[in-house]
Formats: sequence, structure tokens, C-alpha cells
Amino acid sequence: MLRPRRSVLYMPGANARAMEKAKNLSCDTVIFDLEDAVSPGAKELARSQVLEAVTQGGYGYREIIVRGNALDTPWGAADISALAGQAIDGMLFPKIESFTQVDDIVEHIDRAGAPDLPIWIMIETPRGILDLASFAHHPRVQALVMGTSDLVKELRAKHQPDRHNIAYALQHTLLVARRFGKEIFDGVHLDFKNSESFRQACVSGREMGFDGKTLIHPTQIDVANEVFGYSEDDINHARRLLSVWDEALADGKGVAVLDGQLVENLHAEEAQRVVAFAELLAAR
Repeated sequence: MLRPRRSVLYMPGANARAMEKAKNLSCDTVIFDLEDAVSPGAKELARSQVLEAVTQGGYGYREIIVRGNALDTPWGAADISALAGQAIDGMLFPKIESFTQVDDIVEHIDRAGAPDLPIWIMIETPRGILDLASFAHHPRVQALVMGTSDLVKELRAKHQPDRHNIAYALQHTLLVARRFGKEIFDGVHLDFKNSESFRQACVSGREMGFDGKTLIHPTQIDVANEVFGYSEDDINHARRLLSVWDEALADGKGVAVLDGQLVENLHAEEAQRVVAFAELLAAR
């Protein structure tokens, strides 16, 4: 199902005030984080606060995802037990590298009474990227999330504005995601006060094919929504294209022309997606 996920904002589970603030932010998706953003000593508190937040609700159209700790940590199984059966849209898990890991997560989630809960997985290690095709097709996996910060560390690389040094990893992961029909989100931009470099990263990710951008600060939301969304000109063009395409089909033709440009079935399919995307946003 098509769902706008232009802006995917991490919110630390240990910060109750931040989670409350998310109710009024314009992000498409909120990830309540129990993993990287929470120190070991605050894990129990964060879990209880996230549980309270999702129980109370009030997040409107915003998709709610909880990032749990890995199952090989002291907190992973308890995160699933406490939250999988709650009013959330999915759970995200870090450093996934194998089909067996995904199966283990599914087993814990099903045991928690949530057999239909979607799973999001973080791709942030060399093995995870190189072996991705062996587990990304798992039927319970809905989306892939790039963990570029951990990936750069694992590669012993350095963060670069144009990300040329991780371009292969990004493109390979995108190819696998599209091969299996999964949503995929670009990694976070750590220099959140630098709006110019953030916009550059968003444009780069959108041009590669990512569906949205994971964010670490609310000030990044508007740019992500703009870059990963569609302008009014885009939407109007899509509607005009569909109009001439429908006319061509009615006349028994397999192609049409709009503004001197050839229109074929692939163009009509993309235009349908643009219009549906805009209608979903308008329905909010």
C-alpha cells in the first residue's frame, strides 16, 4: 500500500517531552527509539515511557514505529514483549544480517500476540549489505532503513558530504529493495544545523531512489517533506499526463503525446503514483 513516508523522525524513548512534541510535528513517520538514543541505564525507563506514549495515542496520521534493541542484548526480547501488541505500525530492528535473525524476531513478535505486525530492518554493516538479497525478501519485512552512521564506522571510513565512499552500499541496497518491492529510507544526516548540506543529502537520496529520509531533529522535517514529495507543478503535470493517456487508450492507441513528449505506459504508472500520493496527503 502506498503511504507517504518522506520524513521519518527518530525520537529518543528516554525523552518523554520529545515524544509528546511529536504529536504536533509535520513528519510522516515517528520512530520511538529504544536503541542507539538510549543509554544502558535508561533502557527500562525508555521502554515504559514509549509504552505509555503509544497507549495514550494522539499522533493522528503519523505512522508510529518502535526501534527495539537487538535480540542478542539484555533488552531486545523485553522490548518486543512490551510493545509488539500495542497500537503501533511496526517495529524496527538494528544490524540485521541474516534470514535467521528476521525469523527469530518474527517468532518473538508472534509470541507477543502480533502476527500481522510489519518489521523494518536496519542495514548498517558490510555483511548486511553484501548478504541483503538472502533475507530482504522475508514476507514480514516491510521496509529497509540505511544505518549510514554505523556503516561508515564499520568501514573505517569518514563522513563525506557527497557520500561517494558509500555510494556502492547505498545503490546496492536500493537495488535489492526494489527487487523485492520493499520501501527504503536513507540514513540520517548528523550535521543537522547545516541546512545546505542536509538539503544536498536529501536531493542525492531522492535522485538515487530512496522513498524518504530518516531524521534526527525536527528542523529537518520541512526540507525532507519538500524534497521527497511532489510540487504542485509535478501533480498538475501528472494529472494532465493521465488525461491525455486516457484519451489515447479510449482511441485504441498505445502511446500519447504531452507537450511534445512521448507518453507510454511507464509514464502513466508513475503519474498515477504521483496523483495517489498527493491525494493521500490531501486527505489528512
